[in-house]
Amino acid sequence: MKAGFAFVTLARIERYLGVQKEGFVALLDPAEGKLVQFGQTGYLFPEGLGMLVERREGKSFVWKSQSMPATPELLAAYERFRNEVKVLLE
Repeated sequence: MKAGFAFVTLARIERYLGVQKEGFVALLDPAEGKLVQFGQTGYLFPEGLGMLVERREGKSFVWKSQSMPATPELLAAYERFRNEVKVLLE
């Protein structure tokens, strides 16, 4: 795929096309003849898709009981990924 993205399929959300790069995933929905992003960008855990949340101790990517601290480097990569997906969908 263009720009280094790879297609992924996630259990329980097969309806959406997942695009992955550097551990981040965006779910795409083919709506009205074009692709639009469904939900927010997430971080790929072995068994699911973690969402960025803010807690008392700081930001983390969380999926069920699993958590990954959102370091400044990880947050920068997250923002790059989000921007690349936005450009890809324009």
